[in-house]
Amino acid sequence: MTNKLLLSLATAGLLALPAAAQAQGTLRGAAEGAAVGADGIVGGAVGAATGTVGGILGVDDRPRFRSYVRERGARSYSWGGPVRVGTVLPEDSVTYYDVPTEYRVRPGYRYTIVNDQPVLVDRGHRIVEVID
Repeated sequence: MTNKLLLSLATAGLLALPAAAQAQGTLRGAAEGAAVGADGIVGGAVGAATGTVGGILGVDDRPRFRSYVRERGARSYSWGGPVRVGTVLPEDSVTYYDVPTEYRVRPGYRYTIVNDQPVLVDRGHRIVEVID
């Protein structure tokens, strides 16, 4: 009964989040929450809600990171579709860069620039966060 109540509360919390914020960190938050949660379903839902708020980069780090990327002057990859979370980029025609340690991003994530928009990608070249 307790798990059902927690799941209901977590689901309600997810539905109340703005869609724009939800797209940024929900997938990562759900995966991490499920990995560390006592119950995979509840942990995943709570983790998704938590991950949504800050994304991979903390809210305070985004403007600084955006400036860092622009100062480097790296070339932008031209993508024919929308730049959004979940898009898988090609492996060979895009240049990927390591995220400096000062931004405290977990290993396995890199960044690139797509249509002049900085994005974070996972090991599979899937966009996991758009830095707007």
